[in-house]
Amino acid sequence: MSLPQRLVIATRASRLALWQAEHVRDRLRTLYPACAVELLTLTTRGDQILDRTLSKVGGKGLFVKELENALLDGRADLAVHSLKDVPVDLQAPFELCAVLDRADPRDAFVSNRYASLADLPAGAVVGTSSLRRESQIRSRFPALVVKPLRGNLDTRLSKLDKGDYDAIVLAAAGLDRLGMGERIRSLLDPADSLPAAGQGALGIEIRNDRDDMRAWLAPLVSADTTACVLAERAVSRKLGGSCQVPLAAFAQLAGDTLSLRALVASPDGTRVVHATHSGPMTEAEAIGEAAASELLEAGAETILRELLQNPGSV
Repeated sequence: MSLPQRLVIATRASRLALWQAEHVRDRLRTLYPACAVELLTLTTRGDQILDRTLSKVGGKGLFVKELENALLDGRADLAVHSLKDVPVDLQAPFELCAVLDRADPRDAFVSNRYASLADLPAGAVVGTSSLRRESQIRSRFPALVVKPLRGNLDTRLSKLDKGDYDAIVLAAAGLDRLGMGERIRSLLDPADSLPAAGQGALGIEIRNDRDDMRAWLAPLVSADTTACVLAERAVSRKLGGSCQVPLAAFAQLAGDTLSLRALVASPDGTRVVHATHSGPMTEAEAIGEAAASELLEAGAETILRELLQNPGSV
């Protein structure tokens, strides 16, 4: 097969999204020195709507639609995403063809005054963009006030610095990637704040008729991270997971054994259902589906049904 001569990467315009796209660009330039790798920067609906939470305006798909349009009409050959923003029910003609090595998957506690969630006084205001984080914070610290926090990373940090929040919770990977790791006061143990499916991983999306792209991108694939996120996304897929559902799934490898933890919670944090499952990494999706079944049997089905019947509750 011939080597690529020119590749165009579709990306969102935020500073973090550009870092991610530039990271993939640089990897491709190393693999294919004669190839011209360019960025196509786009603004998505998810970037434009900042006055409402994602759960109220259509979910994660708002961050990928414009990028997919560029893949469809040939303006771009590939799109780079933070994997936790990619819907688990990705439909033809699109394909998630490469998952790169994962960065730190944990949530980070950021505050100018306090060292951890446990140090916050009753009534302190915590900002987060995620129902998953919100439900787990409410469950552990019911005396705290959790408020929505939208915008790119710089916008969220500026709202904290202006005093709108006493603390905010963000993905550690984003802060690290932008050289802002010093803002992290503490990292939340996954046992206390279970990450979102795919958190910390980058995914590359292509059209599913691009066999050439699949082959060219193959050297970027991380087999270990792919197995973990396959299991995590299988949980979300089986449960109909989206921004409207406080759902978490996190897998780790020890040798060839994959261990998965997952949870579903009510938005107010008063009910949290846990499941764990493990097995060979070659059976990653089956492990995820088994964990999802455990969650349903343990009470998640009731929570999900209530969310479906009363979407305003989220």
